[in-house]
Amino acid sequence: MNATGLSLAELARGLRSRKFSAVEIVDCCRAAHERSEPLLNAWKSWNGDAARLLAQSVDGLFDSGMDFGPLMGLPVSVKDLYGVPGMPVFAGTDQALPAAWEAAGPVAGAVLRQFGIVMGKTHTVEFAFGGLGVNAHWGTPFNPWSTDGQRTPGGSSSGAGVSLAQGSALVALGTDTAGSVRVPASMTGQVGLKTTHGRWPLAGIVPLSPSLDTAGLLTRSVEDMAFAFAAIDTPCGESRPVCAMPSLAGLRLGVADNFFWESLDPGIGESVSAAIDQLARAGAHVVRLRVPHCDEVYDIFRQGGLAASELAAFMNMEFPERIERLDPVVRARVAAAEQVSSVEYLRRKQVLRDCASRATAVFADVDALLAPTVAVTPPLLDDIADGAAYARANMMALRNTVIGNLFGWCALTLPVGFDARRMPVGLQLMGAPMAEARLIGIGLAVEALIGRGPDILGRAPALA
Repeated sequence: MNATGLSLAELARGLRSRKFSAVEIVDCCRAAHERSEPLLNAWKSWNGDAARLLAQSVDGLFDSGMDFGPLMGLPVSVKDLYGVPGMPVFAGTDQALPAAWEAAGPVAGAVLRQFGIVMGKTHTVEFAFGGLGVNAHWGTPFNPWSTDGQRTPGGSSSGAGVSLAQGSALVALGTDTAGSVRVPASMTGQVGLKTTHGRWPLAGIVPLSPSLDTAGLLTRSVEDMAFAFAAIDTPCGESRPVCAMPSLAGLRLGVADNFFWESLDPGIGESVSAAIDQLARAGAHVVRLRVPHCDEVYDIFRQGGLAASELAAFMNMEFPERIERLDPVVRARVAAAEQVSSVEYLRRKQVLRDCASRATAVFADVDALLAPTVAVTPPLLDDIADGAAYARANMMALRNTVIGNLFGWCALTLPVGFDARRMPVGLQLMGAPMAEARLIGIGLAVEALIGRGPDILGRAPALA
């Protein structure tokens, strides 16, 4: 069977009708891993043998008429910040964290309780502090769309998008503090969801910035995202959220004339604009507007925002002996945060709260905001070897995504085409706080019009 050619819903139905088995699905993912993992380096720890044993047990449960939830028997990759019992947590560092971090929190627990099959842990930037996906300790995953050298896969959930492109997993758990789900999803041609801060509990996830951290998902299509979000969002036994697809006719879609369209690399704006034009021709009401305070909050982010100070505090309390061993691109920002006073930190929090309150008012007039997800082409690793070059590229990679974090919004990215370098381009949909189901529904309408990622992009060159 070809598991990667079927949606999650189709796979779930096939498992329950016994058209095919969980072992067959897992074997497809194992074969994909075997074909390309030495090149792609998506995985920090691969759990393929144990996953197959679990799949055998899952098939036995299905044969006995037992059903533990929508994700039962479906292969999942887990970012190496999440606790999963029996699997070490490295959080991108050079040494495993204490075993207490292996305890599953509510998000990973939702997968495990449903007998979703964890295929392993995917690479992350150290302590998730970076948007390009590099890691000096374990190597940077290879973006499978690269044809002219190794380009970044996006971060910090760097292995997550690569695992989906590879076909070694069909759903990926990630986290997003400034864009760490959406950037790798956009750069590898996947769909990514940043949930509203506070919607999903952060227990069982190594923190970067508790003020901004969110758990999120990457999938191969918006259709799959609707399935996975509903499976994880609501405890078993309660009614699950419905991501209903609205008619495009009458949808109010805002396009910001400021900030998001500045300094785009060639081909990015053109691909996103073409998708928006399609939506307008299909009946969507496209509204041009200005989103207030973007420059103001981005300036705070460029100064270190809240994350640098909060990670520095966490490191000093939990792992002071590791600070000198941090990846240089992370260590530099942790060191800089030591110079931020408590007064300045609290000032930043208040400014962000005030700006968010005023900016969120735009959703009184539109159902969603549309923008390019990432402003730049994934850079070549050779071009960001210098620290200053890395810092510039990292800021630009996160530029368009971090606004949603700083304003407390939810956001979704889906692929819409290629840039001038033939690298995937994402369209970002941003929604009001706690409007995930509505936002995914709009994403479904967009996907129904322009096509699923694989239909638009085809197969990544490194996997052809």
